[in-house]
Amino acid sequence: MIASHTFTQLVRMKVFYFLAVFAVLMLAASYFEMPWSRTTEDSAEQELIILKSTAMGAMAMFSVLFAIAATALLIPKDLEDRTLYTILSKPVPRLDYLLGKLLGVLLLVGSSLLIMDVVLTYLLHIRTDGLIAEEMERAKALGWPQEYIDIRKDAISQQGPTWDLQAGIGAIFFKAMIMASIALLISTFSSSTLFTIVIAVVIYFIGHFTADARNYWLHSQGVHVSAQVKLLSQTLALIFPDFQLYNIVDAAIEGKPIAGGIFRRLTILTLFYSAIYSVLAWFTFRKKEF
Repeated sequence: MIASHTFTQLVRMKVFYFLAVFAVLMLAASYFEMPWSRTTEDSAEQELIILKSTAMGAMAMFSVLFAIAATALLIPKDLEDRTLYTILSKPVPRLDYLLGKLLGVLLLVGSSLLIMDVVLTYLLHIRTDGLIAEEMERAKALGWPQEYIDIRKDAISQQGPTWDLQAGIGAIFFKAMIMASIALLISTFSSSTLFTIVIAVVIYFIGHFTADARNYWLHSQGVHVSAQVKLLSQTLALIFPDFQLYNIVDAAIEGKPIAGGIFRRLTILTLFYSAIYSVLAWFTFRKKEF
């Protein structure tokens, strides 16, 4: 009930239509052929990589910004409309309220990514077929041997729509899910929507350098690392999630295979992070008086 109301509430916020239109325009723009991408023998593959990189970059930016901004606005919006008082006056646990809000955001982010995924897959399928047809005409004109023709066809097809590409899009959703959970936690003790958005964005960027900074710090401690240092390192890993683990997006863009075990581990890790931040948000929110 709360999740569906949140989903409807976010859909009605026209400010988010701009983000959706921007992401769709990025996907459409990425369809056009780049003039500098047809200069080498593997130019067809490079063109498809550019297409995927541009489109998935737009999807990643949209999903994270949307997850942060939407979550940061939810509680202040309910306070302004006095909806929060109505909900909490009923026998609705505060944890259910927070999880409902988070689920509503994730439903809208997931729906938006699904639409963009369908658009990308369609454009990628059409462009892949077109490039293969062009390559076959070129092979016929130059008299390539059949073995080389098959190799080129497989190489181009590998850069088209694949299940590995879907795994990369799933990783984009996972990052948005974690950022929505972080924004939810911050919004429970912050009275400023802008503060929530800024801090969440800072944490997002820090998360991309967490692993390198942690490894450098532990290495600077020498061979013998104390238990306190290890505990501190693990605590920081909880506060700032390691987004480098989600770099399967890069592999998906390059057409590399992604092992199912890696995606399962990312799923578990995402659920763990989201659960930690949601529980912390509940501990903070349950003490507040409205």
